[in-house]
Amino acid sequence: MTIMGLLFALLNDMFFAAIPAVGFALVFNVPQNALAYCAIGGAVGHGSRFLMMHYGVPIEWATFFAATIVGMIGVHWSHKFLAHPKVFTVAALIPMVPGVFAYKAMIAMVEINHLGYTPELLATLMENFLKAMFIIAGLAIGLAMPGLLFYRSRPVV
Repeated sequence: MTIMGLLFALLNDMFFAAIPAVGFALVFNVPQNALAYCAIGGAVGHGSRFLMMHYGVPIEWATFFAATIVGMIGVHWSHKFLAHPKVFTVAALIPMVPGVFAYKAMIAMVEINHLGYTPELLATLMENFLKAMFIIAGLAIGLAMPGLLFYRSRPVV
């Protein structure tokens, strides 16, 4: 892939990640002046995950690092605009939720129930279920990382 092709794909990914971030920010009643920051956070998070995956980082780790980046940016914006970091970060992480993997796992489970057990269906179920759970864990831990790093009030003994 050429540099221009990669840049176009990255911008396309970022644009289409900003749309659901704003949509979920509206669902979560985020103030109007913060909607643009939710869009930027969603675009930066999904775009950084896209780039990491393009260069060979597994989706689970790429999601973790992208969620950490969004969390760090959200902490910066929260200090700048005197709002809670979750105002900017939660809606920005929604585009990275692993819906396809969870759907494939659910379909495999329904097929096992309907058609009976086969090793292929169980492998599909476990692969997609574990991938979805690790991605969700990466989102949760990555979002919590800035709080763990910056907001510790006492040293660990």
